Parts: sequence; structure tokens; C-alpha cells
Amino acid sequence: MPRNMSAWMDLTLQLVIMLTLIGILACYNVYAAAAALVLWFCLVLFAHERCRDRSRRFTRYCKNIVQNIGEMTTYAVEELPQAILVVTADGRLQWFNTNLEKCLGFRPDENTDVKDFWPGFIISPVWGTEGEYVFAHENTYYQVKYRPVPLPPHQDPLMAFYVQDITQFETMRKEFIESRTVLAYIQIDNYDEVMQGQSDAECAALLLSVNQLLDGWLKELGGFMRRVSEDQYIAVLDRKALEQAMHEKFDILDKVRQLQNTNRLPVTLSMGMAVADKQSLKALGSQAQAGLDLALGRGGDQVAVNIGGKTQFFGGRAKAVEKHTRVKARVVAHAIREIMEGADAVYIMGHHNEDFDCFGASIGIARMARHLKKPVRIVLSNTNEGIEKFQGLLRGHENFEDLFVHEEDVMNLTALNPVLFVVDTHIPHLVAAPSLLERIPQVVVIDHHRRSEDFIRNPLLVYIEPASSSVSELVTELLMYFSDNMRLSRLDATALYSGIVVDTKNFAVQTGVRTFDAAAYLRRSGADPVLVRHLFRTDYETTVILSRAKANSKFYPGGLIVTSIQEPRPDITIIAAQAADALLSIEGAQMTIVVFQLDKDTVGISARSTGEANVQVIMEAFGGGGHQNVAGAQIKGADLEEIKAKAIALSQKYIEENDQDESDLTAGR
Repeated sequence: MPRNMSAWMDLTLQLVIMLTLIGILACYNVYAAAAALVLWFCLVLFAHERCRDRSRRFTRYCKNIVQNIGEMTTYAVEELPQAILVVTADGRLQWFNTNLEKCLGFRPDENTDVKDFWPGFIISPVWGTEGEYVFAHENTYYQVKYRPVPLPPHQDPLMAFYVQDITQFETMRKEFIESRTVLAYIQIDNYDEVMQGQSDAECAALLLSVNQLLDGWLKELGGFMRRVSEDQYIAVLDRKALEQAMHEKFDILDKVRQLQNTNRLPVTLSMGMAVADKQSLKALGSQAQAGLDLALGRGGDQVAVNIGGKTQFFGGRAKAVEKHTRVKARVVAHAIREIMEGADAVYIMGHHNEDFDCFGASIGIARMARHLKKPVRIVLSNTNEGIEKFQGLLRGHENFEDLFVHEEDVMNLTALNPVLFVVDTHIPHLVAAPSLLERIPQVVVIDHHRRSEDFIRNPLLVYIEPASSSVSELVTELLMYFSDNMRLSRLDATALYSGIVVDTKNFAVQTGVRTFDAAAYLRRSGADPVLVRHLFRTDYETTVILSRAKANSKFYPGGLIVTSIQEPRPDITIIAAQAADALLSIEGAQMTIVVFQLDKDTVGISARSTGEANVQVIMEAFGGGGHQNVAGAQIKGADLEEIKAKAIALSQKYIEENDQDESDLTAGR
């Protein structure tokens, strides 16, 4: 209730009480009551005039306050250090304060499109919400806060944007980020192979050339480098220099690879880089070393850059160089024997939907465990027709009774100290039984795929050789050194031999001296090529699907062939791989990609390369991985045609960039 109204009511109550008293007085003395009544009328007139005067003064006071508030509000809105814009949904300017004119240097017309003077201004994606973002225009950074303008429902909606110049802050932030320290570990990853057979003078000349290239590269970047061993260097640079190197895609890798030497093996570098954030120098060094290990595990000739906990990869174009010696295989074989001897049970698994390489390697590891008389089980996922054929051959043989189980069969582990071997993969979510990784702390990883950032946590032993043709080849070499009196059965040798045959496309791809040595060892142990051919036979329906996939393929410039398979089948992964292999035999083909419907919610990709292109890099863009020549991916909740179009675009971009880089190197010689 207003204050003057309350005072008037109080006065009225007092006058009524006085009038009542005058009425009582009239009962005793009329003359006195008449005089009192005259006085009462005078009081009423005085009170009425007094209240009117106070009301007029209160009204003037309120009007003065309202006027001042309006002037102050207008002044505050106009003189805020922010530009205020009120715009429509299509970006048309409806109102603005004077600070916008100061920002622009001119006064825009009403209904002007905001993007006419600020092309980077965002409206549609944030319409109807509250928040903030930063955009840049002509070397000036602006912070924008936005919120809807409350209006009646029948009016067109409007948004208010508050824009402030934060160039000074952004410049300081950019300078701070660019000045962050970057620690790099650099290694000649095939040092022993390159230097083998060369004279001291030739070795010194080659190392001098590598040093000069690295030193010149880092000087251009403003970095610092020191050699710490024959094949290793440590370097320090800043984030700005790193950004420049990333923009140039670490062309130093290509320059070093072009160095000539007498044994004609290319010199390749691997680097691990980490950007300082809030971690200690010790943690920074650990991250850089982990990056180098990751680059080497992926086959070398590449750079792993860790920024903010995320790793980016550059390079990886050269083929992984096969090691001429088996020293590492012998050391790993002895380590595996010690691990098995200390365990009371051995479990083996590969990747989901096992192939012959995965299956053969598992049989080889099981043979090691049986040799030590250890309880052993191979954990399988959904097998395909070929694996089921092999399992049928093993039935009735005493050594293979109760060897194969599924994930549900090993839910309750009774072993006190089990060990788990993971073969032909190192990615946790791709294994046949992911729950075993959580329940068995001792894990040994044996793989031939290039190492991915997503890796099994805290393995006891890791043996990854990307230069190897197959994991069956690696396990065969381990069997050679596992025990002097190790003897393989005919079926053991055939399983391993089939794995090598599959991954080498019958000894046509990714084969080296050690591949044929392993195959010879298996043949001497009784491996049966006729039985392998029987396992690889396909039914009529599969043959029709393969023929249709090849007939529907399309040849793109640069040697890219792409096709798709629409019909989902239990063995569709194998069929897609066979289609990719078959298309690779076409004249001029360098890369083949088969996109297929794995199930109603998942699209799969199978990619192959003759070696000129690294299909693993392309598959990593889809969350997959694999080997330089053999890779794949699975994408959930995706459309097959969209994935196919994206795969074509990424592959063509890779081919164009690869051809451009080769042209630049040729021109620069």
C-alpha cells in the first residue's frame, strides 16, 4: 500500500473518532458540541489540503526518479564497453548501441546482415540458446555472449549478442601456447640394417648426412638438438615450431629417406614428441618416450605427437624393415617360457571373428603350453566356416580335446596365477573375450599390426613386429627357440602354415627371408599345403557374392578400386577380405577398399594395398587400424553409402598428397 494512502486512512480514522466524541458531547452540552464541530470541519479541510500537497510532492518525486533511472539506463547501455546487437533469425540487425560503431568504424544501416561486416559471426547454430564463443576478424578477436530476448509469443523472436574485443587477451594466450616447451626423442629406427655391410667411412658419411639434415631442420624451426647415442637424438623446441613442422607434415622424414647408401636400404626416422602442459619434466620425458615407442611399434618412419593427452601421427609411408636377425625372437621365446612356467593355467585368444592367422598363432601358443604340460584353453568368438572346418579336423585328436572354449565357458576362473596370451591384435575392444582382460592381470601381446594408440593396458610382455608377414610367422619363430626338443604335430604345423599363406596372399605380399624360413620350418614339421587349399575352398553362394562385388567395383585415378557388399552374412568379413585381395590383383591397382554391411547397425571396411599406400592411416580415420598393406574398420550406427563416399574421399586425398610429396622431393633433388 502506498505510504500517502496509509497516512490518509489513519487520519480518517482519527477524524471519525473525534466526530463520535463530539456526538457524545452534544448529549450534555449543545453549545460546546457546536463549537467542537466547527473546529472539526476546519481540521477536515486542513487535512484534505495537506494530503493533496503531500500527494503532489510524492508524484513529482517519483517522476524525477523514473526520469533519472531511464537516463542512467540509456547511458549505461550506450556507453558499455561491449557492442550490443539485437538481430533476427536470419541475421538482420534490428538495434545496436553506439559501441558497435566504434568497433566497426562506421554506422551500419538498420536491417543490415551482420555477416556483411563480420563474416565469422555465428547466429544459426546458437539461435535460441545461451552461451558464448570467440571469433576472429581481420586480426581482431571478439568474445560473444548471447541469449534470447524475452518477447510475447505473437512477435518474431530476437536474439541479443554482447560483443567485446579480447584481442589483447587472445594474443597473450596464443603467445603463451606457442612458447610451451616441446620435448622430442628421435631415433634412426633401422640403424643396424642400414649400417650392415658398410665400411666405417661409409657409415660415418651416412651418419653425417643424417645429422646435417636433422640439424638444419631444427635450426630452421629454432630448436636445439643433441645426439645421445649412435642412433638416438634428443631435441627441444617450442609449440610454434611444432605447429610449423606439423603443417609441413614432417617432411624431414622424406628427406632422410632419400639418402643413398651402398646397401640401398632407406634410412628412416621415428620421433616421439610431447608438449609441456601442467606435468613435470619427468612426466614430459615419459610422454615423449612413450610416443617414440608408439611410433616404433607402428613400424617406424613416423612421428607420434602428444598434445593435451591426444596423440597425432605423421608419416608412416615407408614399409617396415624386416630384421635380419632373430635375436629378439630368441629373447622373447625365453621370456615366454619363464612366464608359462610360473603360471598354473594358460589362456589364449585373438581378435573377434578369428581368421586363419589368428587361429594358427593360437594353436602355436597352445603347443608351447602343452610342451610344458600346462592346462591351456583357446577362447574363441564367433568362428567362420573356414575355422569350423579346421576345428572339425582336430576333433578326435587327444591333444585338442577340450582345447576350444567361449567367453561364457570361462566366466569362473579357478586358476590362482593364470596368464593370458592375446595374438593378432592389441586393441582391447577387438579381442574375442574382453572380460578376460579385466580378470587376468598377466597379459602377453603378440601382434604384427602397426601399434595403435588404443592399446591393452599394462601388458606383462609385448612382442610387436610390423615388418612380419603374419602373427603365425612370429609364433613359428618363437617355437624355434622355445625348446631344443620342441616337435610340432602335422596339424599344429598346418594351422600355422595356413595363417602365413592367408596373410601373405599365398606368399605374394609382405614376404621376406624370415617368412620363407618359417614356412620351410613348418613344412619340415609336416605342414600340408593340400589340406590348406581344402580349407580355403569356398561354396557357390560365396563365389557369386565375390563375383558380384568385383563386377560392381569402380576404378578411380591413382590406382584406387572401391566396391561394396550389401548382403550381411555371418562370414561377410572373410568374403570382404577375399574381395579386396582379388581386386588388388588387377593391373594398375594400388589400393582396394570393400565397404560391407556387417549387420543392420554396423558397417565394415576391408582395405588392401600393394605397399605404395598405407591403408592403416586411412582406416584409423574410421576408428580402425591394422597393417600398412592390410587394414579394416567397423563403424556402428552408420550408413553404408555415406561411409563408402567418405572412404573414397579420404583415399583420393591421401593419394593426391602422396603424389604431391613425391613430386616435391623429386624436384628438390
